[in-house]
Amino acid sequence: MASAPAQATGELGSTREDWKNTILAGLANYIDAGSIVSGSAALALWATAHHLSTSFIGLLGAFSANAISAGVGALIGGRLCDLYGRKKIYQYDMLFYAFGMLWLVFAVQPWMIVVGFVLVGLAVGADIPASWSLIAEMAPSGKRGQHSGVAQVLWYLGPVVVLGLFLVLAPLGVLGARIVFAHLAITAIVLTLLRSRMKESVLWEEAKADRLAGRKTGDGGFRALLKPRHLKSMAFLIGMYGVWNLWAGTNGFFFPYILRTVGAQSQASSVAMQAAGFFVAMLSISLVFMRLSDKVNQRLLFAISAVVQVVGMSLLAVFPLTTSVALAYLVLVWLGSGFGAQSFFQLWSAELFPTLIRSTAQGVTFAIVRIGLGVWSFFVPALTAAGFTRLAWILTGFLVVSGLIGTIWAPRNEGKSLEETSAA
Repeated sequence: MASAPAQATGELGSTREDWKNTILAGLANYIDAGSIVSGSAALALWATAHHLSTSFIGLLGAFSANAISAGVGALIGGRLCDLYGRKKIYQYDMLFYAFGMLWLVFAVQPWMIVVGFVLVGLAVGADIPASWSLIAEMAPSGKRGQHSGVAQVLWYLGPVVVLGLFLVLAPLGVLGARIVFAHLAITAIVLTLLRSRMKESVLWEEAKADRLAGRKTGDGGFRALLKPRHLKSMAFLIGMYGVWNLWAGTNGFFFPYILRTVGAQSQASSVAMQAAGFFVAMLSISLVFMRLSDKVNQRLLFAISAVVQVVGMSLLAVFPLTTSVALAYLVLVWLGSGFGAQSFFQLWSAELFPTLIRSTAQGVTFAIVRIGLGVWSFFVPALTAAGFTRLAWILTGFLVVSGLIGTIWAPRNEGKSLEETSAA
């Protein structure tokens, strides 16, 4: 007989095994963010070395692990997770990731960079719904925010490590970027070995067995997503996170490039400032989101985060892009980001759907968000060249819209079991 799901043992708290599983699954976030930021940090180097045009830079942003390829990977991987289990996807897709990253390690032509970005993005996208579903399903009831928070800390740790390496390796130029990409490839291979010992989600195994035995019908497949309550949940997630991600994706992939071309910062200083911002986000997650999201009014917590980010982003729209303004911006936006849209999207996207369509729904919403970002990324370099102030106001508007959607329609799931939130 299968062991009882972790959801039923919430009163006992999280065991060492619970945290181990969360970390191994959550390292998908480290890989994802590391890919995005390593590409962004290398962008200015590639632009100089290969004389890349503004259009080609936009192409890289659109098809990177930050955008379209990750969206396609999530769409495919999410459905496969619900059909065949989370373990089969997250155990092997990191090998595919390593293969794609090796293209970036050895890239000597611009087209090789594009190929590497597409392969890496597909792998990252497939892993996200698998790992996020697994974390929610294995976390003890009443501790999902804490466990989701660990995954988000790993998301920001990826950029801190990657940008730290770029800072140290800055004198090596493109060679330094190759070393950073090699570190991510090696991490993916080691993660594959460590994940091989993980178990399948008990909740998924039981839901699958019930469906095969005819005890549960109507909760599987893309058709189930067409139910009004699921469509409403996906629309909320896409609106809240998708609009916010237009800001985050622009910031994460292009900010070092913007600092160098608009703010006239050096490669080293631009990388150091962005790393500092991600470190602030890690503190915010640890001290605010992980401690409060399972206990307090989630809607209010989200609203506070949105206000803090809007204030931070508006600094770039109002004042010249000096070093002091950039630092103030980074502190505010990443302080708010730590307990804001990114963290709540992971949590809510798992809570709002039944087990047999959880990864599918996450894959669909994640795909729409990332593909939308990819389309937007085509235009960012041109908008930056036409006037950074205009772009800054647009990005501020994105944060305002996302904040309003989340504040008005956010669910109140604090203290509820996963079965209660997905059945609401």
